Amino acid sequence: DTEAETALRDLIKDGPQYPYVKYAAPHLLGVVLDQLGQYDEAMRWLVTAKAQVRTITDVSQLEKGYDEGDRRRREMLAGLTPEMIRRWRQEPPASQERYQIALLGGHPRSGTTMLEQVLDANPDVLAFDEPAAFHQEVEKRLHFKPAPKASEQLDVLATSRRKDMRQRYIKSLLREVPGSPSQRVLVDKNPSPTMSLNIWLRVFPELKVIIALRDPRDVIISCFFLNIMLNATNVNFLSIERTAKHYADLMDVWLRLRELGGFDWIESRYEDTVENLADEGRKVTEFLGLNWHDDQARYHETARRKVLYAPTYHDVTQPVYKRALGRWERYAEALAPVREKLAPYCRAFGYPV
Repeated sequence: DTEAETALRDLIKDGPQYPYVKYAAPHLLGVVLDQLGQYDEAMRWLVTAKAQVRTITDVSQLEKGYDEGDRRRREMLAGLTPEMIRRWRQEPPASQERYQIALLGGHPRSGTTMLEQVLDANPDVLAFDEPAAFHQEVEKRLHFKPAPKASEQLDVLATSRRKDMRQRYIKSLLREVPGSPSQRVLVDKNPSPTMSLNIWLRVFPELKVIIALRDPRDVIISCFFLNIMLNATNVNFLSIERTAKHYADLMDVWLRLRELGGFDWIESRYEDTVENLADEGRKVTEFLGLNWHDDQARYHETARRKVLYAPTYHDVTQPVYKRALGRWERYAEALAPVREKLAPYCRAFGYPV
């Protein structure tokens, strides 16, 4: 790591010409310094890198699009009632499937990838790493009028349309799986589509919902360390303040649906999984109606043989480790501007403020 630090400092000093290298070099230096325990300087280089991105990308346009989507989403959620969700659950299914569908959601960097791999190691589970099926076959096919009518439109969504979406979704999900899978449960691990949980529940009212939780402050720091292609979601990770806003936006969806109730859900804390993998893994596995399998405790061995798209691929191919617990404390000063904003979520999910 010290050699990497020296090489990166030299590269930055030489003044790289390519825009990507101008951003990536200081970002990677921040990551290396974090590993070396030089936390204050690590954060300074990350901030420098994020500022560089803003000079080469129309960040404001992406942020504007995201904020508009969040406004519409909140208006739709405000129109939902407990009666709606209970009625959806009681309606005859739009179509019959042989598979139980489960959404593994929550905020990015909350332990979703590790939990996905724990579940996927069960012979009755087929887990998918951030597939596009829901977005392509459900979300993109829905066009709602401006609120307050959006929630009403979702409520009266025709059976024929829901049937078509369900069948398209499953077909898309299984497209890259050879033959007809024998597993009974399909787990769609997808943090960002948690924001559309109300749509999930309208099309799949029998859905099993697993929400991964982690100390919100650790989530913010972990997201800020990401270096991934920008889109309307990831653009929020260019500042601590916007990262905290995104966390609040997504978890407000979960808190709203949790309050409304009327569907099957469970929360799973990253910290509990790290402290006792078998106990927490068994709890979530049984929520899916399955028995715990010994292979699930060795999930990292299976993960090495899979193609994963999440940025945490390297982490989940190792046995469980505890070094990421309480990581935020090393960056308490950087988090100071958002501590008050995050406090309600710490309380809601049982983390000390």
